[in-house]
Amino acid sequence: MKVLVTGSEGFIGSHLTELLVEKGFEVKGFVRYNFKNDWGWLENSKYKNEIEIYTGDIRDYDSVYDAMKDVDVVFHLAALIGIPYSYISPLAYIKTNTEGTYNVLEAGKKLNIERIIHTSTSEIYGTAQYVPIDEKHPYNPQSPYAASKAGADHLALSYYRSFGTPVTIIRPFNTFGPRQSARAVIPTIISQISAGKERIKLGNLTPTRDLNYVKDIANGFITVGLHEKTIGDVYNLGTGEEISIGNLAQKIIELIGKNVEIIEDTQRVRPEKSEVERLLSNPEKAKKIAGWEPKYSLEEGLKETIEWIQENLQYYKTDIYNI
Repeated sequence: MKVLVTGSEGFIGSHLTELLVEKGFEVKGFVRYNFKNDWGWLENSKYKNEIEIYTGDIRDYDSVYDAMKDVDVVFHLAALIGIPYSYISPLAYIKTNTEGTYNVLEAGKKLNIERIIHTSTSEIYGTAQYVPIDEKHPYNPQSPYAASKAGADHLALSYYRSFGTPVTIIRPFNTFGPRQSARAVIPTIISQISAGKERIKLGNLTPTRDLNYVKDIANGFITVGLHEKTIGDVYNLGTGEEISIGNLAQKIIELIGKNVEIIEDTQRVRPEKSEVERLLSNPEKAKKIAGWEPKYSLEEGLKETIEWIQENLQYYKTDIYNI
């Protein structure tokens, strides 16, 4: 089976791409075209020579169609993901996340692709109206990013219902681990402490999140995404546990073993009506239908993430706010 991973150079995408190689798939990575021919996190991958790289742009139908012509399955992860930047340029998110998904779906329909695994986000639920959040929870996107992803989800399901396109939607709750960008809260905390900061800057400390280690999520994409009974439906990937940002920061401080003060940085705080206060998953559907459940505890995942960031601190600009 030959698979294409869009967004293969990114955080989750690179882990998924490598896991697919390890499991014996023939893998093509769709990487955003750039003048340096840089392959992102795949650049130094030990599997670099075993991955076919296609450089294109998810916003460009022609390159998406061309990349998909010789594959059986598409894992669609390419997206703009930073919430703060979506306040500055909502249109960029619509073009990348919504129109980009259209390109994958339309090409998949025309090429009769066997499976399309589309990546959603728990942000589409907004602040929990009830917990734990199952797949029937109402959509309530509170940022342009979340709205662009909600639109993409609806579009994907419409292609299944209208044209029979074999789509499965994977909806990870907050994912963390090695290679995550500096804009996310866990790398922000770890990198500031590891750079020797005695006062670390964070935004709102009260929201809670359901945190998932990236290796569990990558495995979930394969286990749930390729299962014969998951076509045409949505599946949460989560732990079913939550922790506040404040308590998370304290846990990381304890694991690193430094004496650090937390201060609120107002530019890191979302607009009031845009803040998602609580996310807590109900992952039972993925477990019941496909047998997926996370293997890593929060502490195990944090320890591996801390070790990786401390060894790769050169990738993080700890003196600025990364949006």
